[in-house]
Amino acid sequence: MSIILIDTCVISDLSDENNDWFEWCSSTLESLDDSHSFIINDVIYAETSVIYPTIEEFNEYLSVLDLSISPIPREALFLAGKAFLKYRKNKGAKCNVLPDFFIGAHAAVKEYPLMTRDKGRFATYFPTVDLIIPDH
Repeated sequence: MSIILIDTCVISDLSDENNDWFEWCSSTLESLDDSHSFIINDVIYAETSVIYPTIEEFNEYLSVLDLSISPIPREALFLAGKAFLKYRKNKGAKCNVLPDFFIGAHAAVKEYPLMTRDKGRFATYFPTVDLIIPDH
């Protein structure tokens, strides 16, 4: 069974059935469910946890989604720093994007596909990562 890293936006989208992306996220996960296991990392956990009032409720939500938490390897942390530096040298103006680099580097180093709807930085700075993204 292969592993897919699930991005923060997907976890957030799945928490609200009225979200514009809920249907894409749920149907995509359902289509992949039989042959894949799904993980998040500590950064995704922290980013997504802000919408839940208690750790117990959040952990229950992750359990319902059958998500495991995988630590980010040191090699990925190093790669994230280098990719972020390249982003800044390319005149990347946003300072709040470092979490995306941790996520992209984790997927790159472990060779995990990444399910996301945010193609931009992942495709640019981690071109080896297989992105599972919406068609439109």
